Amino acid sequence: MKPKPIYKYGFKISDYKMVLDTIKSGESFGIIMDRHHVNYPKINKIAASIKDIFDVRRVRAGKPYMILSSKDSLEKAEVFIYKNDKIKATVVDFQDSIIEAYTYLQPIKKIERIVEGKIYSSLSNAMDSLHLTPNLTWTIADIYAWTLDFYTLQKGDSFKFVFEEKFINDTVFAGYGDVKSAVFKHKNQDLYAFRFLADSILNIHEYYDDTGKMLRSQFLKSPIKFQYRISSRYNLKRRIAYYGNRIKPHKGTDFAAKRGTPIIATASGTVTESRRRGGNGNYVKLKHNATYETQYLHMQRRKVKKGQYVQQGAVIGWVGMTGNTGGPHVCYRFWKHGRQVDPLREKLPAAKPMKKSMKPVFFDFMKPLKRQLDQYQLQIKSTAITAEIIAQNE
Repeated sequence: MKPKPIYKYGFKISDYKMVLDTIKSGESFGIIMDRHHVNYPKINKIAASIKDIFDVRRVRAGKPYMILSSKDSLEKAEVFIYKNDKIKATVVDFQDSIIEAYTYLQPIKKIERIVEGKIYSSLSNAMDSLHLTPNLTWTIADIYAWTLDFYTLQKGDSFKFVFEEKFINDTVFAGYGDVKSAVFKHKNQDLYAFRFLADSILNIHEYYDDTGKMLRSQFLKSPIKFQYRISSRYNLKRRIAYYGNRIKPHKGTDFAAKRGTPIIATASGTVTESRRRGGNGNYVKLKHNATYETQYLHMQRRKVKKGQYVQQGAVIGWVGMTGNTGGPHVCYRFWKHGRQVDPLREKLPAAKPMKKSMKPVFFDFMKPLKRQLDQYQLQIKSTAITAEIIAQNE
């Protein structure tokens, strides 16, 4: 029986001599080509022809590459394949008179899985126990950032979610796909999340609960995603022993976290101040609209500049101890109509709701996903477990 030909990156491998290697420190595209018998006039022509697609000066040490050379005695390179990551590669084909460069995406198989776990200390520890990477932990934190205060998670709270894992050639893990549905059981309440495209014009998927309410709101619950504690709340009658037990109002909410923890914008807005001053230390202030402003104090370092527009969830600095502070934290201050208020007590504006005409479509879409979560809930054991549900090619 004639063996089936092997193809890699769209090329029939038996037609070439294949060399696999890694770019060494100090190596350039030119050095690699020269080593594989391509002369410098041709190298310069290749670089000039593909510069708008692939800048050969930007090849980085440590990146793997593949050379496909002629099978004759010259063994002259004809194709250079630069592996950007596990999924994407840049192919430079110069074996004919026409030189071309293009991006090649590896065929990906997506495996749908469901996981469940219990909280014993924190979300990140629970996810670690399931051998899931921090990338997925941050995705879950993003989904629930508007509706769940991770500081208030209790021992015994549980979670369950359906997500995709991506594989190359069935075996090489290539990251996570979409989280399709989730439920957090917190304080005996089930907090559902279903990924759904409600507006085909915007073409942006959002997460909705089981009543069709969007989880995203105009403001996040916290300027830190998780692994923090509220060390001091907004309190206009706070007394401080250091000042003779006098009343010294605290008009912010202190989120204690490790030094260097990213601080994120709780809503999109424009940076009106980014500076260091007195007891505030390094701080950033954002104007979100005519009604709301927020401020973030005691940063170790600031990432944004005055006048810059930042998106909700963008990192604007890192937790530190600059200014008057006894420990690493960010003092989060919140203005409404020019007056500082307690954000934890404010009824903050929600994002634009789903159109009524889309509600029946959503409920039809959501029901089997909810049934999948609820039925799997009957299988919960005392220890966290995982299960593979469906394998599908894409």
